[in-house]
Amino acid sequence: MALPNCSLKVNRELLDPSFESYRLSLDSIPTYNVELDAAVAEVKLKDSQYTLDHVRAFGMYNYLHIDPWYEDSVYFVDSKGRVLNLTVTLDTALGKPREMFRFELDPSLCEGDQLCTSLSLTSATWAALSDGTGKLTLLRTSKRGESSHLKWEPMFSERLGEPFIIVHSLAHVHSHVHTVEVLLLRVQKDPSDTKGSGFSISLEWITVDNSVGQGESEERKYGMRKRRMMKGKAVPHYAAVEPQGKGVVVASEKPFTFTEVDGLPLEEPPAENMEAESSDPIYFWHQTEEDVTVCVRLPKGTTKDDIRFKLTVDCLRVGVGDYAPLLDGQLFAPVDPEASTWIIKDDKSLEVSLQKRSEGPLWSEVVLGNRRGEYLMNDEQKSQLQQKLSYLTAEDLNSNPEKDKPPCNAQELEDCDMFPEDSSTLMRFDGATLKPTHVVSMGSHQFLFSVHIDPSEMPAFCLRHDVDALLWQPRPHQDNNIWEHISTFNALGYVQASKRDKKFATCAPNFSYAALCECLRRVFIYRQPLPVDTVLFNRKQGRQVGQVAKQQVANVDTNDPVLGFRATNERLFVLTANNLFVLKVNN
Repeated sequence: MALPNCSLKVNRELLDPSFESYRLSLDSIPTYNVELDAAVAEVKLKDSQYTLDHVRAFGMYNYLHIDPWYEDSVYFVDSKGRVLNLTVTLDTALGKPREMFRFELDPSLCEGDQLCTSLSLTSATWAALSDGTGKLTLLRTSKRGESSHLKWEPMFSERLGEPFIIVHSLAHVHSHVHTVEVLLLRVQKDPSDTKGSGFSISLEWITVDNSVGQGESEERKYGMRKRRMMKGKAVPHYAAVEPQGKGVVVASEKPFTFTEVDGLPLEEPPAENMEAESSDPIYFWHQTEEDVTVCVRLPKGTTKDDIRFKLTVDCLRVGVGDYAPLLDGQLFAPVDPEASTWIIKDDKSLEVSLQKRSEGPLWSEVVLGNRRGEYLMNDEQKSQLQQKLSYLTAEDLNSNPEKDKPPCNAQELEDCDMFPEDSSTLMRFDGATLKPTHVVSMGSHQFLFSVHIDPSEMPAFCLRHDVDALLWQPRPHQDNNIWEHISTFNALGYVQASKRDKKFATCAPNFSYAALCECLRRVFIYRQPLPVDTVLFNRKQGRQVGQVAKQQVANVDTNDPVLGFRATNERLFVLTANNLFVLKVNN
């Protein structure tokens, strides 16, 4: 079957078309420094880890972990194998980080096989830890905010093959069975990849539970219940398991597919059938400046009563009976439903005539993201297109390139004007069938960062839309809008592209500010527009300014590279090899 395409629906009410720019504020940001007893357990890339995927996965790893359940509480692992916690209640009396757990590295494993240690806070009382050598440990932490003095207790520990890092984990309870879902990332050598980098990316989704026990009176032990493997060709920008383990969401430059379950390869559908389906369009369409005509192929014996047709200003759905819709999704541009019609022709096809609301612009597709149709041009359109493209194959050079309009000069483009070479996709896979249920082509929407907004939901992710940065919250329980636009950071998409040394980006859970951090020293804070106390006027336009968005710059006093960067509603945490800095952003 063709992949079900959908789109990211922007909430226009969250956009600010009148936003002008950020105003640099010279207000100082109080910064507090905690010196560490031992260096952070940083693992630098080896000579064999030379690809861009290695840099993205391990070289840009965020060693600092924030606790979404308990405010202003962060964790990291030091070179002694200690999981340390710093919880801030009073900035002027920070104290030393407290040890929560200590693990011993296996001396039999050479250093070349070790990756960075990774930690994932699974729930309010559980955590998942990887020692970087291929060993996974699940820890019962108790309620961390109330029992911060208690050491964490390991409940499950097992070697799972090649080294990995943890990208996401969660826990849920069903029928008195406690289940932990963990998503692991590996960059592995791939001998079959002779034309690429020679490496492939794997995401392993494992499920651990205590379903097998000794008895009701004794505590049941945790064991591995299921292992599912996904393969891809690029490190994902985003990967997370849905609540209750009902599915997984992956955003990457190149698509992922499930390849095996519990070590057994999945059966792939015959290539011939897939080629036949992909090459056989289910509808044909053509257009003029005023309207679009779509001819949808119908099954034999279809009558008027079998047609399921729904048309709004910006959405179209065409189906037959109780079967899945033949065409369903957001239209390329708005139409006039009152002036649009449909009719069955020769008992073989459904002809839909869509009246464009705005005459002139030609559509590049009918339904956004749907590639199951074929576009038919008339002779006049073919002639116009040939004239527009004739300069590409002309034998004579253009003697006057300045005529009409000067050509585009690529040297004048800035980094923020460039589009990524690959078109990223956002895919949701069903946990039972392991098949994709929703696919979004992210196109030129550059991925910026991911962040925990609500601990009961999946991590949110931020994408660049034009010059803005839009924050999206996955909500799988909403069938029609499983990725919801929840906030906008004005002009952040453009601003962040100019920061050549940017390493991390994040935002406050209450959306009050976004922040960027460079590899060394500097932190940039971009606040949401707020009303001003004094009367200000725009000099160019002569109008009064009611709101101002402030930009602030802070410098941390160290020459060590930044290894971790996290934000809460009130504070920013910056981790280096020997220091943890706390920046008081909001009161």
